Amino acid sequence: LALARAGRDARYYSARHASAELVGPPPADGRVHFGSRVTFDRDDGRRQTFRIVGEDEAEPAEGTISYVSPVARALMGKEVGDVAVVAGGEVEIVAIG
Repeated sequence: LALARAGRDARYYSARHASAELVGPPPADGRVHFGSRVTFDRDDGRRQTFRIVGEDEAEPAEGTISYVSPVARALMGKEVGDVAVVAGGEVEIVAIG
């Protein structure tokens, strides 16, 4: 069982490595892109900051979210001052880095 699991994991990581794409820094055009660090205010007064990363890099507790997450998808293409709907509530973008 352990050998089968190790083989499966090795195949998975090998496939992920083969399909990985190096992405440069996001454009400095004032919009949210893959790789952007976005700070936003929620309806309930919380301020959160996340960097938008690939699926394998995402660790929300450490401030990174996947580009396919609902939060990231709602923020993509937005600018400072824009409002997006996230989890049924609104968030306002206050900074993009």
